[in-house]
Amino acid sequence: MPETKLSSVDMSEPLISASPASLVSPIAQGKLLIVEDDQNIQHMIADYFKHVGFDVVTASDGESGIKAALDERPDALILDVMLPKTDGFSVCRHIRERNPSLPILILTAKDDVVDKVLGLEMGADDYITKPFSLRELEARLKSVLRRMKAKAKEGDEGDQAPITRGNLKIVPGRREVTLFGKQVELTPKEFELLQLFASHPGRVYSRKYLLENIWDYTYSGYDRTIDSHINRLRAKVEEDPENPKMIMTVWGVGYKFADEGDNED
Repeated sequence: MPETKLSSVDMSEPLISASPASLVSPIAQGKLLIVEDDQNIQHMIADYFKHVGFDVVTASDGESGIKAALDERPDALILDVMLPKTDGFSVCRHIRERNPSLPILILTAKDDVVDKVLGLEMGADDYITKPFSLRELEARLKSVLRRMKAKAKEGDEGDQAPITRGNLKIVPGRREVTLFGKQVELTPKEFELLQLFASHPGRVYSRKYLLENIWDYTYSGYDRTIDSHINRLRAKVEEDPENPKMIMTVWGVGYKFADEGDNED
């Protein structure tokens, strides 16, 4: 018989602590959307996060997950990959197009590198493989939320002047990008890549550097994630994405933002 999805959660730890600390009202953590079709797993995850202070909303299939993400305006999303009606990758992509800044953590099959890479390509901020413990899931989700808040704080506190490169303008504090005066909608990772490149024209960034500093990953198998994000970023900011004039490929090394001499005949 195939392994049931119940084994996706590590049952060796208590769902809710019986210690006196558990009697203290938890600090409000924000609204969390959980999209998971297995009702047992969904309820366990939901109960756990309610206990640690989240206002929890749930959905059991991809279509209702998309609707809940748009209607409920959650602060974070835990998203299973294997869903009825619409799979988790499609849900992630659909939500990213409408809410670029929503923190998304996907649940993937154990050791399935393809799922991990595809999830990151679709715009997920992190992933956790099954089986997982609820405490680890909490730690990973809070890590994603901290990273997002830290980046927002950097923009708010820093007196970062707008970055202008030709007809491209980046306003770090507001995380806004305009091209020829028209706003360009970027996902958080696309914005971070563009800001990094445009802040240092001519500097070459290796894929390894980008993985470690933008994604916090070190596994070289995720190089494809970098390339996919670069392609989508070029499609949004380049006049001809097939012949880019701003985000240049340095063959065998990585990428850079063109300096003044790169596009001269």
